[in-house]
Amino acid sequence: MAAGTGGVIHYLQAGDAVTHAVAWVLLAMSIASWCFLIVKSWVLLRAKRQGPRALERFWQSRSLSDGVTAMRFVDRERVFVPLAEAALLAAEADVPGALLARVERGERVLRVLRGALAASQRRLEFGQVLLASVGSTAPFVGLLGTVWGIYHALGSIAASGQAMIENVAGPVGEALIMTAFGLVVAIPAVLAYNVLGRLARQLSEDLDGFAHDLHAYVCGESAGAAQQAARAALSEAD
Repeated sequence: MAAGTGGVIHYLQAGDAVTHAVAWVLLAMSIASWCFLIVKSWVLLRAKRQGPRALERFWQSRSLSDGVTAMRFVDRERVFVPLAEAALLAAEADVPGALLARVERGERVLRVLRGALAASQRRLEFGQVLLASVGSTAPFVGLLGTVWGIYHALGSIAASGQAMIENVAGPVGEALIMTAFGLVVAIPAVLAYNVLGRLARQLSEDLDGFAHDLHAYVCGESAGAAQQAARAALSEAD
């Protein structure tokens, strides 16, 4: 263990600006991916746990506005609430005489819900590109440090004229440390990308179902109101 640590320290101390730059880039990638992994895991797990309770509170409410109010207290991560708020605004919108009034109510509700759904899905998928980029590029960054280190090690050996195996194995072995660092950075990022992506897809499916239910409810409510208005007009005419 001590020999390995000494090799790492010796390699970094003997390295040039390119070696140090590669090491700092890998360190920055590791810190960024781990910070995002922790924060994103917290957000997605809380959303996954709060989602069923928020939906239950919403559908047990007496009205759409009461459902939105109840959902706000449960959905702390604001994953499902934006859809309910968009449905409430679409249900309460009154634009007589405007161009938007010529659009069928169902289409207006669908457009508003589609926008809210896309915003919630972007929130769930935020940062996934970072994990994918770290997982795919970190091994190559480490390989760059290894190739650069081997190049300088072989150049130094050739200049000294002592090309014995013990003189080659040490510098080359130290240069391979950068490839190992790249893999250490990339493996957690790839695993986190797959696990968090699966959680995000599950929540996206729940959001999609909730959006369909909201659309059916708001359009059904408007149809019921129109039927009541038509009945009232007929009774007045009689």
